[in-house]
Amino acid sequence: MQSKIKILKPTTKLFLLILIVHLSAFAKAQQDTLVNSSMLVKSDTLMAATTLVEKDTVKKPFKKFKADGVAAVVGEFVILDSDIIKMREDIKAQGMDTGEITDCQIVGRLMENKLYAHHAELDTLISITQSRVEDITQQQLDRMVAQVGDIDKVVAFYRKDSEKELRDELNAINRESQLSSMMQEKIVKDVEVTPEEVRQFFDKIPEDELPMFGDEVEISQLVIKPKVPKEEEQKVIDQLNQMRDDIVNNGASFATKAVLYSQDATSTRGGQMTISRKDPLDKDFKQVAFSLQEGEVSKPFKSEFGYHIVQLDKIKGQKLDIRHIIIIPKYTIETEEIAKNTIDTLRTNILNGKYTFDEVARKYSDEKETREDGGQLINPKTGDTRFELTDIDPTIYEQVNNLDEGEISLVLADQTRTGQKFFKIITVNKKHPEHLANYSQDYTKIKQLALREKQIKEVEKWQKKNILDTYVKVSEDYQDCKFTGNWLKTKS
Repeated sequence: MQSKIKILKPTTKLFLLILIVHLSAFAKAQQDTLVNSSMLVKSDTLMAATTLVEKDTVKKPFKKFKADGVAAVVGEFVILDSDIIKMREDIKAQGMDTGEITDCQIVGRLMENKLYAHHAELDTLISITQSRVEDITQQQLDRMVAQVGDIDKVVAFYRKDSEKELRDELNAINRESQLSSMMQEKIVKDVEVTPEEVRQFFDKIPEDELPMFGDEVEISQLVIKPKVPKEEEQKVIDQLNQMRDDIVNNGASFATKAVLYSQDATSTRGGQMTISRKDPLDKDFKQVAFSLQEGEVSKPFKSEFGYHIVQLDKIKGQKLDIRHIIIIPKYTIETEEIAKNTIDTLRTNILNGKYTFDEVARKYSDEKETREDGGQLINPKTGDTRFELTDIDPTIYEQVNNLDEGEISLVLADQTRTGQKFFKIITVNKKHPEHLANYSQDYTKIKQLALREKQIKEVEKWQKKNILDTYVKVSEDYQDCKFTGNWLKTKS
């Protein structure tokens, strides 16, 4: 029976492809999970060997560590036996079968992550700001608090003595995870595949090992957001002007006001951010921030998320240390009801044949990213218009799965990242049933697989060189493992 994941009878190379895809997804999921495997080693934990390889990239003498339960050391990063158990549990938690994934494979993957992070530390072109790390940690804690009720319960759940201890541990984990991801991205960022390479990749797959692609849909949506009354927007502008006046003319602390009033995760650290022009931030926000002089506080301005004031603390080359306050104007019960009635009317007009879904979305949708395409959604993973049903947001899965082509959903309520409510209707433009890969029909997906294989080769080449140049020590328990990388340094 053919697998819906990707390949029917994986060859060694294709199994490696699947494993890396699965474990790469896990590596990203690690950012949302408290694990010990990414922690930097403390100075009193494991006695590392005193001899280093000739080209070791670790420039300072090794520190002492406690040897109990240590599976491996890469650079100055340690892997504990408990990390292997934790990674296996996390893979299971994502619904993947771990029966055929060995501890050796998990140790190999963890060593890869440490190797990436170690070399990212040494790469002057790779950096991550503390504020970015703290943002990730704050988002995690916010989700945890939402699940269990308050921060004290989260701290108790993870058996920490204080919120600070938990934050510090999460910050260390997230920093390493980000460094590892950034190094991997750098290794493969220039790798591309030509149409001819895609064709060659597809032609070499045996017929009984062709990928099986699951049910897919192409969907469009129309979004109507409750309008914020102008008087509510003016209230926010006036409030920000009063804050700015107090800061500029009376010497009030910007950081204190950010803690008290700002409505995003940066409020916990006084609105502090480090940004560059390349960061994926709102265009207007960046334009204002980069127009300021050191110490200057902007006038209130609007972004897609709300109204801000920004203070420029320091210019650091191509980066800025800033603080900001954001306040989000609120819609009213009346405008929420108007939005709901509006989308009900639009849906009725489409059902009655007065207008097409495409026409209504282009004219009325409040989602600017899709409006010009008639509400057509683009899959961010593939860049095309198809979504596997398993990739659909669980909150709308049943609606989409039960719709026929051309049918329109009931009105659905949703919310933005900032918690602002909106309404939407969805239509299925086309359904693609489960099928064996077809070169012309599934070119985008096949291209992804071909690119991924080429990227794996590039990563293997990078690993081959850098494993030899890095201090690596593997526990006796894993000396008999058949690692894909030369972690035991048995080959030159």
